[in-house]
Amino acid sequence: MTIAIRKMNEGDIEQVQSVARSSWRTTYKGIIPDSIQENFVATAYSSEMLLKRLNETLFLVGEEADRIIGFANFTPLKDERKVELGAIYLYEDYQGKGIGTDLLKAGIQHLNNVKKVYVNVEKKIWLVFIFINLRGLLLKQSMRICLMVIYYKL
Repeated sequence: MTIAIRKMNEGDIEQVQSVARSSWRTTYKGIIPDSIQENFVATAYSSEMLLKRLNETLFLVGEEADRIIGFANFTPLKDERKVELGAIYLYEDYQGKGIGTDLLKAGIQHLNNVKKVYVNVEKKIWLVFIFINLRGLLLKQSMRICLMVIYYKL
């Protein structure tokens, strides 16, 4: 399996939306009600919002045979050495194969001199904690990953 990682372009929007819908259903099933997921994804991954992200943030896609299978979205913060990882999602069949790690590393390489990565996670997504903690060992010694846990009150 060869996965190419590159910056998103406008022609990728529909495929990114498909990954977002699918991975949200998989990731948040039984945690966040379906109707809330659908509304959030429809807004956060609308064509208009993705164009804005494309122009204002670093948005990377993972691609296999011209098919987008995942993405990561990074927003540099005011302090040039800090970045927020706003999203990192993959189709379920591609999870656990190191592609998320490759997207994370590629984002950090694109944003030179990053020393802190801020990540917001839903408290019940334990796999995210495992991912972040394990990946922290693979990043530069001086890199810090700062978790901000999100508590949903439904």
